[in-house]
Amino acid sequence: MKKRNKTIALIAHDNKKSEIVNWALKNKTTLEKFDLCGTGTTAKLISEATDLKIKRYLSGPLGGDQQIGAKVAEGKIDMVIFFWDPLESQPHDPDVKALLRIAVVYDIPIATNRATADYVIHSDKINM
Repeated sequence: MKKRNKTIALIAHDNKKSEIVNWALKNKTTLEKFDLCGTGTTAKLISEATDLKIKRYLSGPLGGDQQIGAKVAEGKIDMVIFFWDPLESQPHDPDVKALLRIAVVYDIPIATNRATADYVIHSDKINM
């Protein structure tokens, strides 16, 4: 039986989109080893900047965070990189909290800033 690639979800709030795009450019070689998915605009921007293949879900406020959370619960996402903006109120804040909660419940890494994303993406645990 073929071992499936690990899947990383990429998400960013509006004020953090340029930061996650820059992070993805810096880590493109590492990200190429994974299956990637992300919420609407974030996935589109990263894909356009890096030429990485990224499965796009809905925009976060339109249900994309919930779609990613469902895939985590199904065991189809192994890690979440979510550059969220703690200083800006989000209209879909309950969805964001639900995604953070589901990642904890299913014990998958969830990086919410560049430092943690750098640490986790290069970890031997995720690259197994």
